[in-house]
Amino acid sequence: MTEPPRLAVVGAGPAGLTAALAAAARGVRVTLVDAAPDAGGQFYRQPAAALGARRPRALHHQWRTWERLRDALAAHVAAGRVTHLADHHVWCVEGESGAFRVHALRGPGQEEPAVVHADALLLATGGYERVLPFPGWTLPGVVTAGGAQAMLKGGLVLPGRTAVVAGTGPLLLPVAVSLAAAGTRVAALVESADPRGFARHARVLAARPDKLAEGARYAAGLARHRIGVHLRHTVVAAHGTDRLEAVTVAALDADGRTGEGGGRRIPCDTLAVGHGMLPHTDLAETLGCRLDGTDVAVDDEQRTDVPGVWAAGETTGIGGAALALAEGRIAGLSVAARLDRLDSRAPDPRSYARAAKARAGLREFFAAVDDVCAPPDRWAERIGDDTLVCRCEEVPASAVREAVGELGAGDVRTVKLLTRAGMGWCQGRMCGPAVAGLAGCPPDPSRRPFARPVPLGVLAREPGGTP
Repeated sequence: MTEPPRLAVVGAGPAGLTAALAAAARGVRVTLVDAAPDAGGQFYRQPAAALGARRPRALHHQWRTWERLRDALAAHVAAGRVTHLADHHVWCVEGESGAFRVHALRGPGQEEPAVVHADALLLATGGYERVLPFPGWTLPGVVTAGGAQAMLKGGLVLPGRTAVVAGTGPLLLPVAVSLAAAGTRVAALVESADPRGFARHARVLAARPDKLAEGARYAAGLARHRIGVHLRHTVVAAHGTDRLEAVTVAALDADGRTGEGGGRRIPCDTLAVGHGMLPHTDLAETLGCRLDGTDVAVDDEQRTDVPGVWAAGETTGIGGAALALAEGRIAGLSVAARLDRLDSRAPDPRSYARAAKARAGLREFFAAVDDVCAPPDRWAERIGDDTLVCRCEEVPASAVREAVGELGAGDVRTVKLLTRAGMGWCQGRMCGPAVAGLAGCPPDPSRRPFARPVPLGVLAREPGGTP
């Protein structure tokens, strides 16, 4: 009897879940590998059952979509078509078309090795927040916008009593409204972008009435909770001794500079700050997948240029859950068609026409958002020499500037070697964009052999196998 083809999906967020379900429904044996204890990713993050949340849906929108995904996954797992490996942290993927090995660490100590063997690989590794430093950003009480949302969704924890939400991008709206609805007093929403920039994209916006309606709902939420909105402003400093006590925000001019007035001081014990998202591309880069800027490049079927490797969701470009769902479905259908033992060929485009149409519209929409909500110009000029840039290795901005100006570093790798910026636990994910911005260099592709720190004991012993 011929064994069914095997697909390994890394990431159980909207893209990975949808791809796994589409492929499994067409006869592919799927192993879904994810670091979280439950499926759903960051977007559908759920509170632990032990917390006894009575209405978890109150923290989410698109709850019915999540219920359909959750129930379909449970049915496929029960039928043996999908194996869900939760709490498995992938640190390396190796192989080539037809013979892939996904190496993961499992368990609370992340010291138990596991290996998944597959005929094809789908990367749905999501994204992470772009962090730009400023004086005081390492104070307790300063968190990323997504981190504040994760605390609320996953732990039912309020990050503080009085919060300022700041940065740029659409994530700030749901974070501010959800924190206020949960009981935090949101003193201000500080957005560095100029919303008048959306006038350049009127046609694109008009084509997405669903997104306009979503924005209107958040605007109503801001008004309902009396959250003051400061447009074309930025946080220039966070203040406090043992923890955050206040922030200073200042207006930005057309060139991205702050005025000479010193700004406005806002008392708060929490600052949730974010300047957009970046794709997780470590595994894709290790496999040699081509990047298009910061995104993994894919074709119309979500295939990378490495045979046997697909990618979907935020790793191919930041665009939210709806885009991830569309890309995941296309990828899953493509995998199933390409791995069909009897009829291995391209899937019928009609089978994913609706998803392809949604993908095209959403990609165009988020390209417009990225154009308007880019990090503020000249942010690096506001960073004092004593401000830490790499908090893991405690590297100040002065060291990065010295590496470029006096030691002749011309790329991020050389700056890293001269300063140790990016050599800490986060492997440069937190500080990479800031180091590149301060150095005036484009970010370098990582091409790391390991996507996360690995204990030497794991490398020293032969890993076991997981079918």
